[in-house]
Amino acid sequence: MKILFQKAFLTLAVLLLAGSANAQLPDFTGLVENAGPGVVSVMATSTAKARLRNAPSADEDAQMQEFLRRFFGQPGMPGTPGAPQAPRDRTSLGTGFIISADGYILTNHHVIDGADDIHVQLSDRRELSAKLIGSDAETDVALLKVDEKGLPAVTLGASSTLKPGQWVVAIGSPFGFDHSVTAGIVSAVGRSSQMTGQQYVPFIQTDVAINRGNSGGPLLDINGKVVGINSQIFSNTGGFMGVSFAIPIETAMRSAEQLKEKGYVSRGLLGVRIQEVTREMARSLGLPSSSGALVFQVEPGGAADKAGVKVQDVILAFNGQEVASSAQLPPMVGAVSPGSKATIKVFRDGKELALTATVAEAPRGEEALASTGSGAVDKSNPLGIVVQDIGPEQRERAGLEKEEGVVVVRVWGDAAQRLQQGDVILMVGKTKVGSAARFNQAARNVKPGEPVMLLVRRDDATQFVTVTPSED
Repeated sequence: MKILFQKAFLTLAVLLLAGSANAQLPDFTGLVENAGPGVVSVMATSTAKARLRNAPSADEDAQMQEFLRRFFGQPGMPGTPGAPQAPRDRTSLGTGFIISADGYILTNHHVIDGADDIHVQLSDRRELSAKLIGSDAETDVALLKVDEKGLPAVTLGASSTLKPGQWVVAIGSPFGFDHSVTAGIVSAVGRSSQMTGQQYVPFIQTDVAINRGNSGGPLLDINGKVVGINSQIFSNTGGFMGVSFAIPIETAMRSAEQLKEKGYVSRGLLGVRIQEVTREMARSLGLPSSSGALVFQVEPGGAADKAGVKVQDVILAFNGQEVASSAQLPPMVGAVSPGSKATIKVFRDGKELALTATVAEAPRGEEALASTGSGAVDKSNPLGIVVQDIGPEQRERAGLEKEEGVVVVRVWGDAAQRLQQGDVILMVGKTKVGSAARFNQAARNVKPGEPVMLLVRRDDATQFVTVTPSED
């Protein structure tokens, strides 16, 4: 009897503890009921007819196919196995959310990029045609407009209040399952992305389940206010692995307001190239810690140059904000309106100096602001290759002519099977490239799905390499 009583007591204690633990878990039903109607599914279609208008002529295509067959042994001649299939319409699915009752909707740039027909489906199953007001690749934000009034808009919050460990909720359309709800916690704030070309965004990292189709959907805090736009996952398989990234709502709305007002996003430009400060560098420079952004190049005549910034300066703060790592500086500078004054605290020769710069405007579509040591990046580059300018001394040692070639610093996708870090690219197609900006421009002209020849020098050997940009 005593043993039975002890077992019953232990069972009751376990149930009480479990009930107490469950009582601490949040209930998201009210949050979803309030915010859900403001979330939409986005269908962006790229029509075959539109792509055909930009395709090469039949003669040009036949010449290219014959060249590839004869010199590279690649299939692709019309009527043969492996020949390109007739183009078809392509539709990408994503999510968005209504930010005003008169029909303005936010989503990701990559959801609608290249689309010539966009529709959204509301929570009440109505389907509406959407007009693209503008989009910005660097922040991955797009602003849409539907011709409808009285729509249920979401409530915007502030990502600046988020702290690691807080609950957050995502609503989206993963794999086409519209209005799916997932929850998790904030893992980190102010995180830099693994994607190139997005140095302007201090991402919110979470463990909320985000999958294909969630892109562009809202990230909500425990009060049901939107604090971010779900944008990326970090995965080795393409599936969710517990690491998701959201664009802070303040960053997204800053881009949206400029897109609405002038059709593009302007950003501040400091005119420096920076890298992370290692422990060894900190010791060499006499820094008390390995924080800040180490300047390794200053653009002549740029904002930083005029302010007195020098190579080997370590930028410790910008406009009163501490720069703990080099990745934090680009979003700070990019958020400043061109023409504004900004204070820069630098460490030089064992002393801290206060400098004042008049921030310039970053060129749109080119390398901008304070780029890190990973090289010039361009998200619209479809080749999967990041390159960097070659300095005069390195160019001379490599036996290259003036303004000849760029060096590869990162590759992925199809390019990763053929190129490697340190390769020098001399030509893209028939275009000679002697700078990162010129390479990015040539790469943007390459059509997805069509092979392009790159003239590549590796060690003492020079040869053509073919790379086929992804159609995704």
